Amino acid sequence: MYIRINEIRVDTFFSLQGTGYLRRAKTDQLKDIFNKYASVDKEGELFMTPNDFVRKYLGLFLEPNYNPASINLLGGILDTSKDGLISFKEFSAFEGLLCVPDALYKTAFQLFDTKGGGVVCFEEFCEVMSQTTLHKKIPFKFECEFTQQYFGRNYKRHINYTEFSQFLHDFHEEHAVQAFRAADPEGSGFISAMNFADIMMSIKSHLLTSSVQDNLVAASQGQQVSYPFFVAFNSVLTNMELVKRIYLNSSGGSRTLEVTKEEYLHSAQMMSQITPLEIEILFHLTDLISQASGKIIYSDLEMLTPEQYMKVITRKLTDMKVVESPEHRSFFVQFLESAYRFSLGAIAGAIGATAVYPIDLVKTRMQNQRTGSYIGELMYRNSFDCFKKVVRHEGLTGLYRGLVPQLIGVAPEKAIKLTMNDLMRDKLSDKKGNIQLWGECMAGAIAGASQVVFTNPLEIVKIRLQVAGEVINQGTKVSAVGVIKELGFLGLYKGARACFLRDIPFSAIYFPVYAHSKILLADENGYNSPLSLLVAGAIGGVPAASLTTPADVIKTRLQVAARAGQTSYNGVFDAAVKIYREEGGKALWKGAPARVFRSSPQFGVTLVSYEILQRLFYVDFGGARPKGSEAQLPASAAEMRSTNPDHIGGYKVAAPIFKGIESKFGLMLPRFA
Repeated sequence: MYIRINEIRVDTFFSLQGTGYLRRAKTDQLKDIFNKYASVDKEGELFMTPNDFVRKYLGLFLEPNYNPASINLLGGILDTSKDGLISFKEFSAFEGLLCVPDALYKTAFQLFDTKGGGVVCFEEFCEVMSQTTLHKKIPFKFECEFTQQYFGRNYKRHINYTEFSQFLHDFHEEHAVQAFRAADPEGSGFISAMNFADIMMSIKSHLLTSSVQDNLVAASQGQQVSYPFFVAFNSVLTNMELVKRIYLNSSGGSRTLEVTKEEYLHSAQMMSQITPLEIEILFHLTDLISQASGKIIYSDLEMLTPEQYMKVITRKLTDMKVVESPEHRSFFVQFLESAYRFSLGAIAGAIGATAVYPIDLVKTRMQNQRTGSYIGELMYRNSFDCFKKVVRHEGLTGLYRGLVPQLIGVAPEKAIKLTMNDLMRDKLSDKKGNIQLWGECMAGAIAGASQVVFTNPLEIVKIRLQVAGEVINQGTKVSAVGVIKELGFLGLYKGARACFLRDIPFSAIYFPVYAHSKILLADENGYNSPLSLLVAGAIGGVPAASLTTPADVIKTRLQVAARAGQTSYNGVFDAAVKIYREEGGKALWKGAPARVFRSSPQFGVTLVSYEILQRLFYVDFGGARPKGSEAQLPASAAEMRSTNPDHIGGYKVAAPIFKGIESKFGLMLPRFA
C-alpha cells in the first residue's frame, strides 16, 4: 500500500478478489430474504430454483428470451447437492464463500464442479467451457498438451481447488496462443493487426483499460503482428506492477520525474525480468495514449493498468453507520442528522467568524460613517485608514471588540443556515441526488430567512459594540449586557426587515455559486481538496456580498443608535430614501470592498471547516453527502457493491462476482435462448 498526500492507492481496491472486506450477514436476516425469493415448497421446506436466485434475486439475465441453460449453470454454483434446487443451507454457505478473499476463484471452481465432487475433471471442464461464447467465437482445442499436463495423458486425473486456480490462470495464456495459431493457418509467425485486436478484446479484455483498447490496432503500427510481439505485449500488461517498480527505481522514488527509454532500460537490466522488446512496446503505448514523446511518468503507467484508484478524503476519526440503507431513514434518524449538521455548522461558523472579525469591524465602522447630516470632519478616509486608526487608538484588541457576543451568536446562526440549506437541498433533490438551479436558490433563500432569528439580535449588539470606540464615553463602558438591557427583547429585532432583505438574497446567491464552483474546481475524479473548497467558498462570497451591500448599509443605519445631530430613520424605505437624498447613491455601497473581503474569506473558511469536519467525523445517516468529499470511482468499481437492500453480507458482491467470472476469465455464457 502506498500513501500519498490526501490520496491512497488501493491495489485492486475492492477488485473481485477483494471481498474479504465484507462481513457475514446475520442468519435470521438471511433466512427472511431467502424465504422471500424461494418459490418451491418441498415437504414444508422452502427452496430456490436457479431462476429464483439468478434472475429474481441477483437481477441477472432479465431479458425475456433468456438462456435457461446459462441460468441452470450459474444456479449450479450454489446447488452443491446437484438436485436442481437451492436450500437455505446452500444459500447461506455461498454467502459465506463470497466473503473470503479468493471468492472469485472459488466461485469459478464451483461453476466447473458440476457434479459436486469437490474436484474438477476433464469432462466437467469441457462441458462448461463449450457453452461459453468465447469458445464459440474462438474455439479452444480441448485435447492438447496443455490440458494433458493438468488432467493427465489419458485425461482421467481430477484437479482440486488450488490446482484449478492455477489451471484457470494459465488457461488464458494457452487460449491466446491457440487463437494466434488459428489466425495464422500458414504458420508464418504473423497475424493481422485486426486479428490481434480481436484476440486481445476476446481473451485478454480483463487486462485492457479503455485507453489500451482504443489503441490496440495503432500499437501494432497497422502492420502484421509477430508472435514475439504478441507474447511481449501480453507480458507487459500482465506485469504492470513490475513495470511500475522499475520506473520508481529509475526515478529514485519520484512519481513525477520524466524517465527516458534509455534510463528505463538501464534500470530494467538490474532486475532482468523485462525484455527490451517489452520496453519498446511500453514506450510506444504511452506515446500513443499520453503523447509522452519518448518519456514517461508514473501517471502514464496508471493509464495502462486495469486497477482501481480511489481518493481518500482524509483519515476518518469516526466512521459510523446509523442505518443500513436510505429506505430505513425514520423521522428520528433525520432529526439526528440535522442535529449532527447543526453541531458541526456551529463549530465551523465560529472558526470562520474569528478568522475575519477585524475586517468585519472595519466594514461596520465605514458603513456607519455619515457625510451629510453630521457636523465634523470624516473620521476615516478609507478602510485601510480605519484599520490603522483602530490599532493606533484602541490597540490590537480593538479589532476584536464585540467578538464574544459574535461567537455566541454566530454559532447557531451559521449552524441553522448550513443545516437548513442542506435539509432543503435534500428535499428538493431528485432520487439521484440532482437538484435544479431554482431548487438551489430556493434552498439558499430559506436558509437565509431562517437565520434571521439569530442574526438580528447578534448583529445589533455587535454593531453597537463595534462603533462604541468611535466616541469617548463619559466614564461608562459599553457592554453586551448593557446593550441588551437598553434595547429590550423587541429592540433586539430592530432592522429585522433589512436583515431579511440582506440575508435571503445573500444565501440564494451564495450557496448555488459555491456548489457550482466546487464542481468546476474538483479534480478529474470529482474530488475537492481543502484548498479547492476554500477557493469555492471565497468565489461564492464575491457576488453574494457585493450585490447585497445596500441592504446591509440600511440594516446598519437602523441598528446603530443615532448620535446628536445625526439623521434618524423610521424603517427600511425611509432609511433608503434619506441616505440617497443626503449622501447620494454611492452611500448605499459604502463598505462594499470591506464586506466582500470579509464575507468571501469568512464563508470560505466556514465552508471548508464544515466539510472537513464532516469528513473527519463521518456518520452515515443514509442521506446525501457533500459532493466532492471523496473521489468518484470508475464505473467498474462503482458498480461493485449492490444497492439492493436484500443483498446483504457476501451477496452485496454476488452479481459483480458472477460478472467477474465473465470479464476476468472470459467465461461468458450465452444470454439468449
